[in-house]
Amino acid sequence: MPAGMKPLEKFLKKQTTALTRAGGFGEKATGTGTSRRRASLSRVVPFFRETSPESGPAREVFSPDTEEAPCWPSATADIRSPSLSSDEQSSEASLDTSWTPLPADTPDNLALALLDSVAGKRYGNCTETLLDDFMLTHPIFLASDRFQQVLLQQFGVEGKAGEGWPSWDGAERKQAVLSVAFRYLDTYRELLQEEGERSNSFPKELYLCAVQQLSQFPELVEDVLKLQRWTEILQCPSSEEDKEIRKKQVRPLFRHFRRIDACLQPREAFRGSDEIFCRVYTPDHSYVTIRSRLSCRVGEILALVREKLQYSEDQPTQPGNLLLVAVTSAGEKAAFRPSDEAVFTTLGVNTHLFACEPSELESLLPLPEEIHWSPGDSKLHDMSAEEVATQLVVFDWELFSCVHEVEFVCYVFHGEQARWRPLNLELVLQRCSEVQHWVATEILQCQSLPKRVQLLRKFIKIAALCKQQQDLLSFLAVVLGLDNPAVSRLRLTWEGLPGKFRKQFQQFESIADPSRNHKSYRDLMGSLRPPLIPFTPLLLKDLTFLHESCKSFHGELVNFEKMHKVAEMVRSIRRYRSSQLALDAEPSPSHLQTKAYVRQLQVIDNQNLLFEMSCKLEPKDM
Repeated sequence: MPAGMKPLEKFLKKQTTALTRAGGFGEKATGTGTSRRRASLSRVVPFFRETSPESGPAREVFSPDTEEAPCWPSATADIRSPSLSSDEQSSEASLDTSWTPLPADTPDNLALALLDSVAGKRYGNCTETLLDDFMLTHPIFLASDRFQQVLLQQFGVEGKAGEGWPSWDGAERKQAVLSVAFRYLDTYRELLQEEGERSNSFPKELYLCAVQQLSQFPELVEDVLKLQRWTEILQCPSSEEDKEIRKKQVRPLFRHFRRIDACLQPREAFRGSDEIFCRVYTPDHSYVTIRSRLSCRVGEILALVREKLQYSEDQPTQPGNLLLVAVTSAGEKAAFRPSDEAVFTTLGVNTHLFACEPSELESLLPLPEEIHWSPGDSKLHDMSAEEVATQLVVFDWELFSCVHEVEFVCYVFHGEQARWRPLNLELVLQRCSEVQHWVATEILQCQSLPKRVQLLRKFIKIAALCKQQQDLLSFLAVVLGLDNPAVSRLRLTWEGLPGKFRKQFQQFESIADPSRNHKSYRDLMGSLRPPLIPFTPLLLKDLTFLHESCKSFHGELVNFEKMHKVAEMVRSIRRYRSSQLALDAEPSPSHLQTKAYVRQLQVIDNQNLLFEMSCKLEPKDM
């Protein structure tokens, strides 16, 4: 595997290569100006078991590499989302029996067909489904700027026979345009607010057009007032006080928490304009701390670093042509291009940014604390499993709730050229990896055999409590952490585990079994009701299979049947969050300490180092 390429990248590259050979959409991906998947070092998502240096390749868990891509039916067939439970599929099936898909057409014509449907309710009860499908998936085939232009043009069109709207009068047409515009603004509200004036110009322009036609169409007055409210919602903070508060806010990424008061705050969704502090290291492991926007380009980061180094007493010479490089704890390196954006959320758990000259690239090494470890007792011994599980669930729910549903579409379909970066989704994936390595780290740092057995029992109990509270993200991350080869090889430790716990863990392993398309996991999902936290990497895997097994375009025509299936998967995510998570547990006097511990886990993510620690605890000849 090339340096910097993580399992999900490898899987996606393999799928794309196979489709390219077969003449699928992969041909288009090599063209000029096409989207390229974002380079990321945080993709060690828990699809995988790490391979053991002792026993060779291990069985993979949730590994797309070991599975054949499902053979999806043609566009006219009934394709069910593999992410939906059996009950949800039944409800979707009843909807699909009366749902009439839009025929394949050009993006602009699909927008006109949507307006036609909204104006005349041509598809009856399915108009709402059609509208939701279009809103969730239009970034795939129709850029938002172009979609806004189509709406503005159609609002100003005067009805003439034979021009696409022969059966609807002017008021109906304009009300249809405004209904679609309101749905668009509501769906993308948070993302549009982030863009400021760029996005606010659309409702402003539509508002001015509507005001000019109020005398001719007085029935639009309610919609005009609503448009006015939208322009106020989307505009930047008006008061100087609000601007100053926003300017002074500097938000830490969760793995960068160092201050207890910062990590105890409830999580809010990250936006590209949020400012963060970040350390950027030099080859000698000294560092500078920069303050940067989350979405800023690599070139801007390097400019900030260069400015800091110019005033550093430790820098004897002026910095020359600098590269920004991510270095993992295993020593893998990935150099970023100056045009890359929002690289902070793509970093792995113990991955650090280095600024160096091209000639110094090969000499970069991980930080000493990432390649050396010291044994010691875990703080986990003093915490109850119930309290740790509760804090895991609460934090996972905060992270999952911050993910805009469109981020799933942007992550799979657009890569680095997406208009909206999947920042919060990338942090959820990073949390999967972090929890998985946390389990292995805590067990392997414990030198006492009885205490290791005690930790095994505690982690199995934590997994059971997470499952009970319907947090399948941490549940499976803990199970996969216990299934790490560096942990599973500890024969003496596992033999000390009571039979009741061994049997319970075997049941948990069966849920993580990927056979029959993860049937055990999907059956479990079918038995749960919202609110719940799904195993997010599997949702992305299902979306990726759907995307790469079926073309989005036939020439210039959009395969809208595929868009409907994508929207179905996104709606399943919406259902999981359709009600608020409520935990009945009473906080103990030490709950703040437990909360801080759970939100700033200290982990080792270097598999070779974990295996070395394992062999020191129980040598191979024992």
